[in-house]
Amino acid sequence: MKKLIPVLLLLFGMGGGIAAGLFLAPSGKGTKSADKETVATKDEKPEAMDNKAKAKEPDKKEDAGSHEYLKLTKQFVVPIVEADRIAALVTMSLSLEVTPGMTETVYAVEPKLRDRFLQVLFDHANTGGFNGNFTQSDNLSVLRKALLNEARKDLGEDVSQILIMSVNRQDT
Repeated sequence: MKKLIPVLLLLFGMGGGIAAGLFLAPSGKGTKSADKETVATKDEKPEAMDNKAKAKEPDKKEDAGSHEYLKLTKQFVVPIVEADRIAALVTMSLSLEVTPGMTETVYAVEPKLRDRFLQVLFDHANTGGFNGNFTQSDNLSVLRKALLNEARKDLGEDVSQILIMSVNRQDT
């Protein structure tokens, strides 16, 4: 009995670790974790799941397959310099709305895109774009437009929009 308890605890711990790993795995690799509304139960047919997904989507003027959304792999970190010292850091995550089939092309030129985007973000920071109420709609639309212009230098009209997925300012 003394030898059986540690073995059972070990098996229970390993099972919990594997379950947590599968549940928390990033989407696209391994098992996906999905919300309850899009997972078909055993007695639901695939058509019922499709109808749920369609009902959940709002009506759109454009076809759902007319664009792809590509998240850039890393966040952008922009220092805010005041009085010759770093007063804050702004981190941003960006995605691109592109025509279908552009995935490989975008990722092939991503280093160049990141360089161009960083220059736009630095210029925006140097003109005070991240000071005060920097999340104001007008302020962010100016930034999106400048980023879109830079993206179109490499990708042309295949990029239709720049999406700001997250923005955070941390004062030092």
